[in-house]
Amino acid sequence: MKELEVSAKTVEEATRVALEQLGVTRDDVEITVIKKGKGGVLGMGAEDAVIKVALLEDEPQPGAESDVALVARQVLSEILHNMAITATVEVVKSADADAPVSLNIEGDDLGVLIGRRGEALASLQYLVRLIVAEKVKQWVSINVDVDWYKKRHYDALKKMALRLADQVARRRRSITMEPMPPDERRIIHISLANNPDVTTQSIGEGDGRRVVIQPKRR
Repeated sequence: MKELEVSAKTVEEATRVALEQLGVTRDDVEITVIKKGKGGVLGMGAEDAVIKVALLEDEPQPGAESDVALVARQVLSEILHNMAITATVEVVKSADADAPVSLNIEGDDLGVLIGRRGEALASLQYLVRLIVAEKVKQWVSINVDVDWYKKRHYDALKKMALRLADQVARRRRSITMEPMPPDERRIIHISLANNPDVTTQSIGEGDGRRVVIQPKRR
């Protein structure tokens, strides 16, 4: 069981510092107060509070986080700590055993982690994948999200794909979308895969690669 001893002005502050250092939530640890601390008078006689924090080691349960998910969460939490960003990292559970490990970062003012059109988030995700791959000695598909930014964006892409497909089906004319990264193009392809009226294909090279929605031949 991993233990950590932390001192601060108050028990609450010491607890917050410990949770940030360990990259866990309050439910993941057992806290023992060694010294409550006291404020003193005019700064005289003040004593810091001291606590001991121990990580709980629960027995694996059905649907519990995998070892890789735990490693990924710890890696991401440590990166955020080194960036001086206060946030919580949660593992997103999925009923699909083959689904990639998904992490969501929750907190305030996290726009810096997303960046322009999600570029910073993509870099952060790639960094987490590299570090985790080094730790577990294999490449693992890991998805990192910030306050469900990707989920909202993907939902918007699906709606746009359906709207454009309807236009293509009615006008019988192809529509070429703006350049997109691979994950966004994949959303478009999947959203229209079973559409009876249109087909999709990717054209272009590198960052200029884009999706074309075109009518099916009758």
